[in-house]
Amino acid sequence: MCQEIRPNLFRIEIPLPKNPLKALNSYVIKGPERNLIIDTGMNREECLKAMQAGLIELSVNLNVTDFFITHLHADHLGLVSNLASSTSKIYFNGPDAELIKFPSWEEEKHYAKIFGFPEDELEAAIAMHPGFKYGNTKKVDFEILKQDDVLSIGDYSFKCIETPGHSPGHMCLYDSSKKILVSGDHILSNITPNISLWGDDWDPLGVYLESLDKVSILDVELVLPGHRGIITSCRERIQELKLHHQERVNEILAILSRGDLNGYQVAAQMTWDMTYESWEMFPVTQKWFATGEAIAHLKYLEGMGKVRRETQRGKVIYALAK
Repeated sequence: MCQEIRPNLFRIEIPLPKNPLKALNSYVIKGPERNLIIDTGMNREECLKAMQAGLIELSVNLNVTDFFITHLHADHLGLVSNLASSTSKIYFNGPDAELIKFPSWEEEKHYAKIFGFPEDELEAAIAMHPGFKYGNTKKVDFEILKQDDVLSIGDYSFKCIETPGHSPGHMCLYDSSKKILVSGDHILSNITPNISLWGDDWDPLGVYLESLDKVSILDVELVLPGHRGIITSCRERIQELKLHHQERVNEILAILSRGDLNGYQVAAQMTWDMTYESWEMFPVTQKWFATGEAIAHLKYLEGMGKVRRETQRGKVIYALAK
C-alpha cells in the first residue's frame, strides 16, 4: 500500500509477518533524474512482493534508483541487495558497515551466557533471530555518509544526522527547509525503539539519550519513522521516550532492591508490553530482545554509579551500589 506524504515523497508499507513490529515504513522519493528508497524490509519473499508491488504502483525504475539505509538491522537493510541495480548507490553509515563485515553472533552468544541467558535456549535464540534469518546475504559496496553530508533528490535536500544508540551507527535524514526528519528507528510513535547491549564496549542507552537531545533542537514538523504512524510532535515524542527510559531505570532499581540478579533475571521481572501470561511463555526471540534491553539499562546505571556488578562463577551479577 502506497501513501503520498508530500509531493514526490511516498511511503510503502512492507509487512513483517509474525513480528511484533508488524511492518516497515519504506520511503520513496521520486526525482527528475534519480529516485531514492529509504530502508527496504527483510530479505524474505513477503517483503519483496510488497516492495515490488509498491514500486510498480509508483512507476519507479530501479535502474535509476539509489538507496539510503538508516541502520544495519535486517528489517531495514535485508532486502537491499535484491533491489539495487548495477548503477545504484547504497548510502550507509560507517560504524554499522564495519559491523556487517564481521558478524558478531558468536560474540553475542558468549556475552549472553555471561549475562545469564539460559544456555539451552541460546541456539534457538540465534536461529530464530530475524537478523540471522532474514539479513542481507550478499556483499554490498556502501557509499559511506557522515554527519552533515547532504543527499539531494529533486526538491528535497537532506542533511545526515548521526544518531547512535539503537545501533552504533544509526543515521537520520533532515530537510531543514521542509522541516522533515526521516528518523529510522531513532524515534517511533506508539512503540519504543529497542536499545540493547550484548557486550561491554559502550553505553548504548546513554548514547541514545544524547542522540535524542541532539535531534530535539531541530525544527521538525514531520517525523517519518521506520515503523508505525507518522509523528507530528517531535519534541513531545522525544520527551515521552526519555520518560519511558527513566521509568525503566526506576523499575530496575526497584527490582535490584530485592536482591542481586543477573541480566536475564532482571529482564524476567521487568514489565513488558506483551500478551503472554508469564515470562516463561515469551518466545525465545522476545526473551533475547528483552534481556538485551535490560543489560543496556544496567550498563547505563553502572555508569551513573547506581549499580555495581561482579563476576561470580563466570556470570555477571548486578547489585545496587553501596
